[in-house]
Amino acid sequence: MSVSHSSRLNKLVREQYMRLPQGGLVQVTYVWIDGSGEGVRCKSRTLDKEPKSIEDVPEWNFDGSSTAQAEGSNSDMFLVPVCMFRDPFCLDPNKLVLCEVLKYNRKPAETNLRHTCKKVMDLVKDSHPWFGMEQEYTLLGVNGHPYGWPDNGFPGPQGPYYCGVGADKVYGRDIVESHYKACLYAGVKICGTNAEVMPSQWEFQVGPCEGIEMGDHLWMARFILHRVCEDFGVVATLDPKPMTGNWNGAGCHTNYSTEEMRKEGGLKHIEAAIEKLSKRHDYHICVYDPRGGRDNSRRLTGHHETSNIFEFSAGVANRGASIRIPRQVGQDGFGYFEDRRPAANCDPYAVTEAIMRTTVLNETGVETKEYNWG
Repeated sequence: MSVSHSSRLNKLVREQYMRLPQGGLVQVTYVWIDGSGEGVRCKSRTLDKEPKSIEDVPEWNFDGSSTAQAEGSNSDMFLVPVCMFRDPFCLDPNKLVLCEVLKYNRKPAETNLRHTCKKVMDLVKDSHPWFGMEQEYTLLGVNGHPYGWPDNGFPGPQGPYYCGVGADKVYGRDIVESHYKACLYAGVKICGTNAEVMPSQWEFQVGPCEGIEMGDHLWMARFILHRVCEDFGVVATLDPKPMTGNWNGAGCHTNYSTEEMRKEGGLKHIEAAIEKLSKRHDYHICVYDPRGGRDNSRRLTGHHETSNIFEFSAGVANRGASIRIPRQVGQDGFGYFEDRRPAANCDPYAVTEAIMRTTVLNETGVETKEYNWG
C-alpha cells in the first residue's frame, strides 16, 4: 500500500509532546486558499491568550510568491481572519482560523472569491438562503493510485460499494470517521457521510448553512480532510473524474432554498428559481469548477448519474438531471432543490454566489452585475 513516509513515524512519541502544558499561551493556525483556487495552506503563531471571537485574532501575512499569489519583488500578502474553529489536532484552547487573502494594496487576491460572495450574501440576506453541499472525494495512495485498488488492476465493477460495509467493499473508513469526528470537534457543520459508488470514493455533507457560512464551513472541512489524510499517509483528491472509464466522477451537489421555498406553497418558488437557472446554464457551468467548465466536461457526460454539460434539465428524484427536486419536496409542495452540476473541486463561494445572483438578484446572461456595495 502506497502511503507517505511521515505517516509511519511513531505517533506515540508525538503524543508525548502534545500533552505538554502550554502555560496559558494559545496556538492559532491560519488557513487560506492558495493561488490554485483549490489548494489550502496554513501556518501557525502564538497568541498570549485564547481568542474568544474572530476580532481577537490579528491579521498576519505570508509570502505570496510561494503560493502562486504574488511576484517575488512584492510578495507580502495579508491574511484577514474571517471565521474561527476549535483545533481538532492540537486541541483546546488552540484554534483554526480561516482567512481571506488580500494583496499589498488591500484588494482581494484573484482566488479570494469570498470577498464578493460576502457582499452578495449581504444583499440577499432577507431571503435567508440555506445551503447544504455534498462533498465527494477520492482517496489515493501517494503514488496517485486509488487507495485499496489492486496495484496492477481494477476492483470489481460498481454496484456493491455505495454505502457499503465490509473489507472487500469499502477502503479507508478509519480516515472518514476520523475526519467526521474532527469536524464535529472543530464546530464545522458536518451533517453526514457515506461511501460512494466508486470504491475509495467517499462523500461528506455540510449544512444547512446560511449565506457566507456555507463556503466558510466547507473550506474548513476540506482543510481538516487534507490534514487527517496527511496523518494517515494518503491523499484526498477533489478531481471531478479521477479515473477514466466506467467509474463515477466526483461532484459537490448543492442543496438550496430560500425562506419562501421552505414555507407552505414553496414549490412554485422552487420552480421559478429553476426556470431562471435554465436560462443561465452556460454561466453556471463556467463557475462550477476552477477551470471554467473544463474539469466538469470530463464528469458531466450524461452517464454515471450526471446530466450532459451542454444541456439543462430538471426533474423530481432524477439523478441524471441538472437540477433534482427530491421526491418528498414534490409531495409536500415546499422545501429545497439540488443543483447537481458543481464539480467536486468547485469553490463553494463561487457556487453559492452564482445561485443567489441568478435566483434572487435576477441576473441574466453570462456577465455578472456590479452593485453599489456601500
